[in-house]
Amino acid sequence: MEFTAKQIAQFIQGSIEGDENVTINTFAKIEEGVPGAISFLSNPKYTHYIYETKSSVVLVDETLILDKPVEATIIRVANARDCVAKLLQMYDAAMRPKKNGIDSLAFISSKAQIGKDVYIGAFACIGDGAVIGDGCQIYPNTVIGDNVKLGNDCIMYPNVTVYMGCKLGNRVTIHSGSVIGADGFGFAPNGKDGYDKIPQIGIVTIEDDVEIGANTCVDRSTMGSTVIRRGVKLDNLIQIGHNVEVGENTVMSAQVGIAGSTKVGQWCMFGGQVGITGHIEIGDKVFLGAKSGVIGNLKSNQALIGTPPMSKLSYFKSQALIQKLPEIYKELADLKKEVAELKKQK
Repeated sequence: MEFTAKQIAQFIQGSIEGDENVTINTFAKIEEGVPGAISFLSNPKYTHYIYETKSSVVLVDETLILDKPVEATIIRVANARDCVAKLLQMYDAAMRPKKNGIDSLAFISSKAQIGKDVYIGAFACIGDGAVIGDGCQIYPNTVIGDNVKLGNDCIMYPNVTVYMGCKLGNRVTIHSGSVIGADGFGFAPNGKDGYDKIPQIGIVTIEDDVEIGANTCVDRSTMGSTVIRRGVKLDNLIQIGHNVEVGENTVMSAQVGIAGSTKVGQWCMFGGQVGITGHIEIGDKVFLGAKSGVIGNLKSNQALIGTPPMSKLSYFKSQALIQKLPEIYKELADLKKEVAELKKQK
């Protein structure tokens, strides 16, 4: 699909400098620009690329000052990064139109309820008592278990599994390979020959506007429900343990792991490979840097990193000291020798 610079400017309410009739049909980074592409500039350190980019159109902040002429057509907006996100959403919607209809190779229980304008792909399986809301998209090989409830406009990509009884709200998107509602990790040593399994009889509840990346697992609760609150965004390869509660609009990067019965507050941000122990509480707006290890409760409104988590300044100071440990150890060994020699002289 092609759009003119004028059409784009009208959509994002920007002002044009250059040829308003130039057309674009793809996106590109400003340093990798090609004719027919639109790029954006929001980071000042990339400003020099605007003078050499081959992109046809570049979105910039309205405050940007140009030192010399630019070949590309410029569209000035209040916030270039926000506007490119809107354009990407529009482009994605055009490239991936909503599907409709039920494939003849899908299996749907006669006891299931299917809403209007639903797509169900080949080899998808919808269990007894399942409720599929209006406008849902269920891609091939996905399994929606018995008594699962999906709200309206959910997207389940290929090979998603939602176990029995789980409840999903409206506009929930789950990417390929993810598993919702597998048993929580509950075992008790029996003192004889191994472990007794603790039955996991609860469910998973996912509220509206949640997106879950590929190969992420959200375990069902021992009793009650594991809860993912409204607006949460989970990356690929994340493990959410049984009876965990994740607060509204919290986001997590890949390979985060949260052990059972932990409660996470609203608007938190966790970097990659953050590990959180079980049965603790993390407040609202807690920001954890990559590979942080959390072993106790955390109060709200903190930015932390490390194991145990500490402020960024303390963390980097400690890391600087760690680099000097071999030198410090050698100095300590030398001092011990000197002290031993002095004792001999007495």
